[in-house]
Amino acid sequence: MELPNYFLADLPPEATFSPAMIEEACRTLKRNREQYLAIRSTPALIRLLADTADNWLQPDYPFRQIALEQGPKATGFAPATLAAGLDGFFREITGDKLQALITQDLGMGLRLDGPVATAAEQKAQRAAMASGPEFIFHIAAGRIPNPTFLSIMLGILTRSAQFIKCPSGAAFLPRLFAHSLYDTDHKLGACLEVAEWRGGNTALENVLFQESDCVTATGSDETLAELRRRVPARSRLLTYGHKVSFGYVTAAAAAGNGARKVAAAAAADVVAWDQLGCLSPHVLYVESGAGSGGEYFAELLAKELERRERTEPRGTLPTETAAVIANRRAFYEVRAAHSPDTRHWCSENSTAWTVVYEAEPRFQLSCLHRFIYVKPVRDLADALQNADAVRGSVSTVGLAATEEEATPLVAQLGRWGVTRVCPLGKMQQPPLAWRHDGRPALADLVTWTDWEQ
Repeated sequence: MELPNYFLADLPPEATFSPAMIEEACRTLKRNREQYLAIRSTPALIRLLADTADNWLQPDYPFRQIALEQGPKATGFAPATLAAGLDGFFREITGDKLQALITQDLGMGLRLDGPVATAAEQKAQRAAMASGPEFIFHIAAGRIPNPTFLSIMLGILTRSAQFIKCPSGAAFLPRLFAHSLYDTDHKLGACLEVAEWRGGNTALENVLFQESDCVTATGSDETLAELRRRVPARSRLLTYGHKVSFGYVTAAAAAGNGARKVAAAAAADVVAWDQLGCLSPHVLYVESGAGSGGEYFAELLAKELERRERTEPRGTLPTETAAVIANRRAFYEVRAAHSPDTRHWCSENSTAWTVVYEAEPRFQLSCLHRFIYVKPVRDLADALQNADAVRGSVSTVGLAATEEEATPLVAQLGRWGVTRVCPLGKMQQPPLAWRHDGRPALADLVTWTDWEQ
């Protein structure tokens, strides 16, 4: 299947863009939105998005086939990793879950269609409606496509024209998704634009800042700080900065045969998207006594990663990235040879996976690509004390705990600043209604109109 040139990202790699070209694209998107999207109803848009997601789950869907056939070369992810990641995302996009997201964030399902009132608002003789931005400029980051997919869907629900700018070399999957929406409804697809270029092209980006009334951006803290200086004050800026995640395993959850089950769940989080997302764990904290100790748990995890490598191999890496992993491994090999407090396990003849056990509980940033630390702690307070350096930057904690333990542990994590706690094994599979970084994804986009009757 040959993709037509509907989007700027479809042009040859040597194509260059001018500010005038970007300005004309923005104006075309706004005209198309007014003509084709602003008039749509919420139920109709929900059906369209749910139907598109269902298509992506079908093995014979052309866009899915392209993603799995050409994706490994374009993204660096192996086919099995791509399939698992795409399936995990699109299974969440159902009519019921989209409706539940709108109700959660806006209070009523038809807030985006006109002024409506809850029972309490009716008693107060009030109603309210929510309106989305006319034009959203999305600045995407990284190779994991799911955040960009979700941003596009939220923009469609708010009836917004959208320009998605991907990093250089990272537009393959967002471009395919945009084509799939165009295939489902070409008028809707005409309200989207996807392009890619290396960051820092101020001439092009300044045009988009001037044309947009909402800018969403994912990137490093330094990049986002620079954007805050450049985006006009009249435009809404929603930023998602660098975050890290970790896992926590209680002794009771990993007691007896539970240790193998918990290790398998932890391996799933390390394998998902090759551990490259903000939701991927850098460290697994294991309570003393869990599965006969953290060292035993690390060994079980290594065996599970070895097994998963046979069924879901890691993608290929640039030489320089593989060298970083090899150097880190060599460091721990030397340390393990001289200290009983350190052990490590790794794949043979490759950098496919690495497990490092350290008695030192201080939080350690992993070099990712299926490189994981296991560290023993007395309890959650001990783990949080040793993770203090990343306090305020922790997105997700994958928790393995008994039902009796879970509630007080989640409350402790929440008070410490963690914005999402999920079962270990589900860290890279947030639900559609997840409040990203503790904020409501859809509600952040809208402007409210209150009607006092």
